[in-house]
Amino acid sequence: MVWRGVCSGMNLFLLRHGLAVEREEFHFASDHLRPLTPKGKRQLSKITAAMRVMELRFDVIFSSPFVRARQTAEIVAADLKLREQLVFVDELKPGGDLKKLVSRILGLKKFPENILLVGHEPDLGDLISLQVTGKVGAGFALKKAGLAKLEIENLRAGKCATLAWLLTPAQMKSMR
Repeated sequence: MVWRGVCSGMNLFLLRHGLAVEREEFHFASDHLRPLTPKGKRQLSKITAAMRVMELRFDVIFSSPFVRARQTAEIVAADLKLREQLVFVDELKPGGDLKKLVSRILGLKKFPENILLVGHEPDLGDLISLQVTGKVGAGFALKKAGLAKLEIENLRAGKCATLAWLLTPAQMKSMR
């Protein structure tokens, strides 16, 4: 495949961050500092074990820089030995610009066959909706540490993908 800013035959994986400290229990002023709980970290080890069973590999891992998403992405990258593929991008922050995210992917120098995006709800559900239906608000949602796969013919900010699957953490844990 020739790479000219058009993603042809790409798999886009979306992973919601793991279980984080609840807002009410968090004593810092800013929500972006909320970390994963110890249970959330353990859960992600099981999720990455399922990713290994499914033989998932990623050319690029884009993550929200918020602490809970950052920790999630770092656990996945470390467990799958993909630390060098990990990049933190503002477009995956809560309320990030989905169209700019697509533009960032299209701007990559090398053709990525498999990309993992680590972020937050409702944004990841909105991205699934945008790519599958052409508009946001179609009711897609990921549970914490849930994983979805979109199969994309030609990536753009609009209808261009098929939802291959959406897995809950419980489904993934049963794969180990």
